[in-house]
Amino acid sequence: MARNNQLLVPQARAAMDQFKMEAAQEVGVSLKQGYNGDLTSKQAGSIGGQMVKKMIYDYQQRSSGGGLS
Repeated sequence: MARNNQLLVPQARAAMDQFKMEAAQEVGVSLKQGYNGDLTSKQAGSIGGQMVKKMIYDYQQRSSGGGLS
């Protein structure tokens, strides 16, 4: 199955890259700009998981007026 990990808004790439760097720093993984093929699956997964947590938290904050449900 082909991967389709293209951004819906291509102009958001810089913001998403910054978001990824912040998430990596929060979980203690050092990322460099560009190719990061030397990361283990565990490291890459922890970065992606942190990004998802932050997106869910932000969505909940916006949709509930500040409180968690």
